[in-house]
Amino acid sequence: MTADTGLALYDRAAARGSAQILVSYSTSFRLASRLCSPVVRADLAAIYALVRVADEIVDGCAAGAGLSAAQCRAVLDGLERELETALRAGYSANLVVHAFAATARATGIGTDLTRPFFASMRRDLTPVVFTHERELDEYVYGSAEVVGLMCLASFRRGLEPDSVRDARWDRGAIALGSAFQRVNFLRDLGEDVDALGRAYFPGVDPHSFTDAQRDSILDRVDADLSIADAVIGELPSSSRRAVAAAHLLYADLSTRLRRTPAQELVVRRIRVPGSRKAALFGRAMLRGGGAR
Repeated sequence: MTADTGLALYDRAAARGSAQILVSYSTSFRLASRLCSPVVRADLAAIYALVRVADEIVDGCAAGAGLSAAQCRAVLDGLERELETALRAGYSANLVVHAFAATARATGIGTDLTRPFFASMRRDLTPVVFTHERELDEYVYGSAEVVGLMCLASFRRGLEPDSVRDARWDRGAIALGSAFQRVNFLRDLGEDVDALGRAYFPGVDPHSFTDAQRDSILDRVDADLSIADAVIGELPSSSRRAVAAAHLLYADLSTRLRRTPAQELVVRRIRVPGSRKAALFGRAMLRGGGAR
């Protein structure tokens, strides 16, 4: 069997499948990833697809198919087992898992990142009501910050290790993931509680949500965005523009959220208009600077 009809063909099919999931589910992430080099773009699609499939298991697709809570947990556990097997073997019959494993093996993504992710996903299988900031921080780490670190592993492809630089970039990726997740929680505040039984922000009742509570959440978001912004210019040209675009988009969302009355946020999801999004992406292209 030749490479064209063997594993190489399977690898390409898996990569195309992950890219299609990205196209189907996300506009902003897809547009930002198009600012990356082809190799990084494929890595991001593989990461996104796995995260999306896991997220859909806990966010209602599996239940919509008639699965019980226990069956949803079994499917999620099975996905994680398939993934860990593929990380070791380099192959999975699940195309999404196969594509992720190929990226993970090429970039050094390991179970130190995938296990916290699946742990956070399991928290969403039953109603979530966080009463302490520590619970929120742990959830955000697993659900979003490790995903930022996975993407960063792709951005570092081909670079020699540098402990000082890498620690600085890790802090930036973690901060950006945290900002993204907290903004998304704030945008979905009412729906998360009413439809899914999830109250991620300790002490926050959407039905009595105040402007002061909104601003406290956004103060943390803006601080994280500032930490991330400090290192974006250091990233390789293969990813710098994409990260800058995502950062500008969420900074704009933070501003819009802060200008919106708290009780309005409970009933209306704040979005960035397409024309404004295009302008932000144009700014990211200019900010990308020279090649590195």
